[in-house]
Amino acid sequence: MAPEALTQALEDLLETRQYRALRAAFSEMNNVDLAQFISQLPARQATLAFRTLPKDVELEVFAELDPGTQQTIIASITDQEIAGIIDELMVDDAVDMLEEMPAPLVIGVLRNSSPETRALINQFLRYPEYSTGSIMTAEYTDLRVDMTVEDAIKRIRRIGEDRETIYTCFVVDDTRQLDGVVTVKDLLLANDVDLVADLMEPPAVTVETTTDQEEAAKLLAKYDLISLPVVDAEGRLVGIVTVDDAVDVIREEDTEDFEKMAAMTPSERPYLKTGVFRLAANRLPWLLVLMLSGMLTGGILGHYQDLYLAVPVLMTFVTMLTGTGGNAGSQSSTLIIRGMALGEIQTRDMPAVIFKEARVSLMVGVTLAFANFLRMLITNPNSGLVPLVVSLTLIATVFVAKVIGGVLPMLARAVKVDPALMAAPLITTIVDALVLVIYFNIARALLF
Repeated sequence: MAPEALTQALEDLLETRQYRALRAAFSEMNNVDLAQFISQLPARQATLAFRTLPKDVELEVFAELDPGTQQTIIASITDQEIAGIIDELMVDDAVDMLEEMPAPLVIGVLRNSSPETRALINQFLRYPEYSTGSIMTAEYTDLRVDMTVEDAIKRIRRIGEDRETIYTCFVVDDTRQLDGVVTVKDLLLANDVDLVADLMEPPAVTVETTTDQEEAAKLLAKYDLISLPVVDAEGRLVGIVTVDDAVDVIREEDTEDFEKMAAMTPSERPYLKTGVFRLAANRLPWLLVLMLSGMLTGGILGHYQDLYLAVPVLMTFVTMLTGTGGNAGSQSSTLIIRGMALGEIQTRDMPAVIFKEARVSLMVGVTLAFANFLRMLITNPNSGLVPLVVSLTLIATVFVAKVIGGVLPMLARAVKVDPALMAAPLITTIVDALVLVIYFNIARALLF
């Protein structure tokens, strides 16, 4: 059944209160698909759908729900049910949920959780937002350096069910200092009497709890790891970051960059669940800034009014020139912002970026100018030196736009500003103003 048809069928069962049939349909679905379906429902229906879930999948589905739906369900179920969910959730999932909740609701949730869970959650909530400590989990598989393989496997069997992952095990000493890592595969292929110390390898990399979460996600991708050990300031192992956490971080960071590049304040809520006032508030500040900065363009046009009144045809090409400049600048800025996000470009690479963008811009600009010059000669054979003015401006426009588009994001990084802010809208505004100045000064030099 097509996804749209399945969603409609499930909504019909829920609307007509055919809960037994709905429960049977839920039992055939993947937990992620179930969470996606429930998250898109109105509050009352989402709670009803969640209560209809088979008990053995409730927890897994709850962990996949969006924060708003989690809050709705927590607010509508009993204290006993809240305690069951919180105590069984992985700590990092519980922390992620609580960070999105209003303070009164958080207090109620913590009051109903077990003392051990409450202590762990409170510890995680003290880590700075967007730090590795705020996304790590304390449910990792730890072994001792003096264990035999047989002892290690027995321990994994005993504690593995409550661990986030068991494939990579972390070997620690009595003070929780990380000595090495060993995989379950290595343990299974070794002899029972072999020592863990002989099988373990040094960790490829570790991060501290205060490390930025995006940096941790990049390290997981760079070293192709399933989990990344997190240590405190004294080097003691306190948790791990798993690859699913890294995927969530990368998706959130990419979404945030995309919204900033589109001149919007980032929002963590899904589009359809965000109110129109919040959407307007997210978009309005940058639009105001761009509108006011765009007035600069009008001021420049007014300054050169005598030129285009004397040669009205000059105004015909303003839109083409500013549009080409904006597009050229956004091409460069997009590539540079993406390169910096992937760690391929550093601030120290600015001279190389300028040199490369200058060469690219000359190649592109000359090609565009030549094509435009021929077109104007064919369509306007009696236009005098105007084709030359426009073509020379095109070369200068592309050069300026591409260099600015490449440099501004790097300058932003250098002064600790998010490079995504220096994207298409802002660069277009800057380039438009410069293009007009270049255009009318070339026209004044050649035509008057």
